[in-house]
Amino acid sequence: MSGFSGSQQDVDIDLGGLFRAIWRRRARVLLTTVAVAALAFTAAHMISPRYDSETRLLIEPREPEFSSMTLQPSAASATSFDEPGISSEVQLLRSVDLIKQVARNMRLHELKEFDPTADPSAISDILVMLGLKRNPLDMPPEERVLKEFQEKLQVYQVEKSRVIGIQFTSKDRALAAAIPNEMAKIYLSLKAGAKLDSNTEASRWLEPEIANLREKVRAAEVKIAEYRSSSDLLPSGDSGTFATRELTDISTELARVRGDRATAEARAENVRAALSSGRGAETLNEVVGSAMIQRLKESESQIQNQTADLSTTLLDGHPRIKALRSQLTGIRAQIREETQKILASLENEAKVGELRERQLTQQMNTLKASSAKAGEDEVGLRALEREAAAQRQLLETYLSRYREASSRTGASAAPADARVISSAVEPTEASFPKILPITIVAAMAAFLLSCVVIMLQELFSGRALRPVGGPVPVPVAVSAQPMPPVPPNTPDPRTKRGWSFRRDTATVESARGMVQPTVARDVATVASSSNASFSDVREQELAADVPLDGFFVENVAAALIVDRVPLAFIVSPTGDAGSTQTVALARMVSQEGRRVVLVDLTASGCPTALMAMSANLPGITNLLADEIAFADALHADRGSDAHVVPRGNADPAVAMQAIDRLQIIIEALTDAYDLVLVECADADAEAVSRIARAHDVEIIFSVPEVSAEDIVEIITEFAEAGYDHIHIMDARLADQPEPDRRAA
Repeated sequence: MSGFSGSQQDVDIDLGGLFRAIWRRRARVLLTTVAVAALAFTAAHMISPRYDSETRLLIEPREPEFSSMTLQPSAASATSFDEPGISSEVQLLRSVDLIKQVARNMRLHELKEFDPTADPSAISDILVMLGLKRNPLDMPPEERVLKEFQEKLQVYQVEKSRVIGIQFTSKDRALAAAIPNEMAKIYLSLKAGAKLDSNTEASRWLEPEIANLREKVRAAEVKIAEYRSSSDLLPSGDSGTFATRELTDISTELARVRGDRATAEARAENVRAALSSGRGAETLNEVVGSAMIQRLKESESQIQNQTADLSTTLLDGHPRIKALRSQLTGIRAQIREETQKILASLENEAKVGELRERQLTQQMNTLKASSAKAGEDEVGLRALEREAAAQRQLLETYLSRYREASSRTGASAAPADARVISSAVEPTEASFPKILPITIVAAMAAFLLSCVVIMLQELFSGRALRPVGGPVPVPVAVSAQPMPPVPPNTPDPRTKRGWSFRRDTATVESARGMVQPTVARDVATVASSSNASFSDVREQELAADVPLDGFFVENVAAALIVDRVPLAFIVSPTGDAGSTQTVALARMVSQEGRRVVLVDLTASGCPTALMAMSANLPGITNLLADEIAFADALHADRGSDAHVVPRGNADPAVAMQAIDRLQIIIEALTDAYDLVLVECADADAEAVSRIARAHDVEIIFSVPEVSAEDIVEIITEFAEAGYDHIHIMDARLADQPEPDRRAA
């Protein structure tokens, strides 16, 4: 429909028509499927079997027991087992050097499977002699084996894991299992050897570096000692220099002296205050603590006791009493003198502290200047110490790595960071070819491809397309009996068709003179031809058991299908009766899988009334008047899969002004449909000639209940107009009905 419609949305795919087309060609589809399945089965049996075997490796860090407790894994080893690291190991397993090592160990160049060029053909030898091809035997055996080996090898990483699979395909079962195991063995050996080489190279490089660093450390320490000596920065204890330590000690002593002086001054002031105020000095700690004061206090106490005892017997004027009182006064005077001495001692102590403080202050000021100079010198000292510390730390690091590398120079001390978790075994079944799956897949592919080809043929021919929104066909009661076949001995319809009249003057004149009024329906008895006479046709119909009461709709439908006629004009001299037979013809051809459209050019619109859902639908007159799109003029038949272009409801006068467009419309329909039937009613030869060229079309006369003389006149008229492809479509006699007759 897209051939004459401006939009792809105007048509839809008829799925039912597609499946019916496949069902009609089911024999061809089944034959193709069986043939392809048999061919695939035979080819699979002829192919040499191939066997697959696989070895799997787990990539993981492996360290010996003695080093796993003391050595921490480095960042490089930790990152070597991520996704890019595993991919690198896969590429290592596919490396040319490893494959060549496997080929040498297993002597694969001696096997014809891996060295097909070792036995070249005669053509290859001729090309080598002419210099057009390089002699493959000039290449090393490993190079010749390399290409074949890589085609049979598959190395891959198991998804979301650190497992690498090594799969190999070979015609030999034992070889298919031995090669992956040998590859894994060589791979582990290469990895372990690489670690040993790395440790050995590290040890060899570290030895001179360590000796050089030792000399640098010694030189740095000598510089530090010389600098200390020249700058008088002698170390003192764990922190600071001698000057710093001395300054610290003097500061501490100065603080102590100041404290002692302040204490002595406070004590002296206390004693002085007690003496000046007349308070007893016995309460002062400094006085009480004096041994002399304590002895004098004891003597005073004894004298007071004696005086008290004698006062009971003696009077105050008694010499004894006076003597005791005189002693008491002397003792008290001694106590005061002793107190004055203590005060003087305290004042002297304060003065000594003050002098000591002055001395320490002067000494500290001197040390401050020395310490400032020492601080400036310490800047250079710390720089030398940092340099020496860096050299010393680097030396210790190199020594540690050297000891580690030296401890791993043994073969067992440096295992490869991988291990075999699944060794390859000899396969019991061939991996290729899988005969049953190949046969099933080939059969399914052939079946699907055949169906697709049939559906594409239906789509490209337009038979599987229908207008969008068209009415759904309503099935009518038709006989299940198939259309009568074309007689096997029927001549080529384009040259000798029994029910077609050729333009021939003798034929026409003979037909005019041989009309038998008593047999009005048997047109074949009044026509004769040099190529195909009506009597010959009658004999063919008798041989094919075709009814003898006329050229029926079935015969004409068979002729149109066999000849693949694209366009036919139907003339119905009797009007609606002939148009009814035209509808029956369209439906019969459509039921045989042909895509048919009937164009209604009648004045009564009989075909439209019989086929369309409504008699007042837009059609050919609307197209001529340019009122609608092409797709809007097409409507589905309610009794079959055929389509109809109705008469239309536009003004006939306006439509006739564009009658020249009718031929273009019919040509467009011919491109989209297998058969276009144009119902012209009772049009004459001149009217048909305006829209159809004589040498391009078929003319069908739908002539129920028409006499033979009238038929001959009509044939003569169209034959003289140049139409030589003419069909007669008669109807059955009313008194000879048959139960299997197809009806519109």
